Amino acid sequence: MTAIPKSCDVLVIGGGPAGSSAATHLAQAGIDVVLLERAVFPRNQVGESLIPHIWKFTDLTGVSEKIEQEGFLAKAGGITVWDDKIHQILFSDFGYTRPGLHVERDVFDDILLKHAESCGAQVFNEVAVKKIDFSDSQWPAIHYTDKRGQSNDEDVIRSQYVIDASGHSSFLASHFKTRQTISAQMNFLSLWGYFKNSRFVGVDRQSYAGDALANVKPVTFVMSFEDGWVWHIVLRDKTSVGLILPTERTKGMDRQQREGFFKQTCTHLPYLSNLLEPATFIEGSLQFRPDYSYYSGNICGENYYCIGDAAAFVDPIFSHGVQNALYNAAASTLAIKESLKNKKQRLRYSQLCESRMQQFYGFSRALSLGDFGSNGVNPGLVKNLMKSLPPLELELILVASEMTNRSENFRRLAREAGVLGQFEESFSGRKRESITALEF
Repeated sequence: MTAIPKSCDVLVIGGGPAGSSAATHLAQAGIDVVLLERAVFPRNQVGESLIPHIWKFTDLTGVSEKIEQEGFLAKAGGITVWDDKIHQILFSDFGYTRPGLHVERDVFDDILLKHAESCGAQVFNEVAVKKIDFSDSQWPAIHYTDKRGQSNDEDVIRSQYVIDASGHSSFLASHFKTRQTISAQMNFLSLWGYFKNSRFVGVDRQSYAGDALANVKPVTFVMSFEDGWVWHIVLRDKTSVGLILPTERTKGMDRQQREGFFKQTCTHLPYLSNLLEPATFIEGSLQFRPDYSYYSGNICGENYYCIGDAAAFVDPIFSHGVQNALYNAAASTLAIKESLKNKKQRLRYSQLCESRMQQFYGFSRALSLGDFGSNGVNPGLVKNLMKSLPPLELELILVASEMTNRSENFRRLAREAGVLGQFEESFSGRKRESITALEF
């Protein structure tokens, strides 16, 4: 069993897309990086829908070819049924030549983590970080429990910088007590599980049995209902289905009751019930996450960076999670690389990085959460990002914002930024197709 070193330049907590990508960036730059992950990979994780934006980040780390070789399902776009209005978006309409993906996240994340290790990062699974002592600002002490084998040994590793990519547990945000839910008015949770033999929605807006995946590209299917919204994401051998709904809807329920509620809701919703009619629920697959949208007002410091879900989590309706994680990994490691060259400026680099990452999270919150997303959003940063986006990418996002009933706040920011006018006349037609019915 390989010993964990006593020190390193950068210590990464967590081996998901944010942590593994950060470790890869650093290792490729010749920086001594250690990654500690409490789980054994591959491990289960939700978030199977990826948008084409991810490729520019996987190209940077050199992992794109490995992802392509795995043969994940390529998705052509998305269809939403929101307040009885049906819309479809095709990525190809906006200049994307590479597809979105439907991935099994255990497999996808394992590819990224193994790639980090192959690039020179020292990766240790089954090692749980317990606390961090920042009293020595030059060399913080990270206390951990090594659970490999039969041991539960406690030890310490010191590093110049700590990257928190611990995911939903938000290790440092909890340590600093800076984690906040986005709004008391929008206190939602997510329930999700997996089905065998579900039908799927094809790019031609028809439904198909799973054996048609070889010939028909799928889309991500999203639908609103009285309590919230639902996703349906077909994978290679199962289908992910999730409900986003107010916390009080399942208040007081135990696991068995939540599972019964989940199954009953899925089988009674229009469209979804048709897709799941031939399907069988995979027993034991139901998972639950409360307070699913949150943020931290303090995600970067002179010796630490919080990235991915460890910094914030936004309503997953537009599949921004993995994209945000990969962007954060690139931004934070750039700041660290510059800080290692010029330590006198490391606080300045962290402040610049925080501004960029808060801008990105704010943009996602404003887009996904509408007026509720104003909590924790710097409107000026969001408008600056809108101005910097390539026209086709901006148009895709503006069109996507109209696919739910949460677009008014986002469109107001776009109008104030002076970027909406160029699309206003054709905004509701050319790139987003309205459909009167889905025939399944």
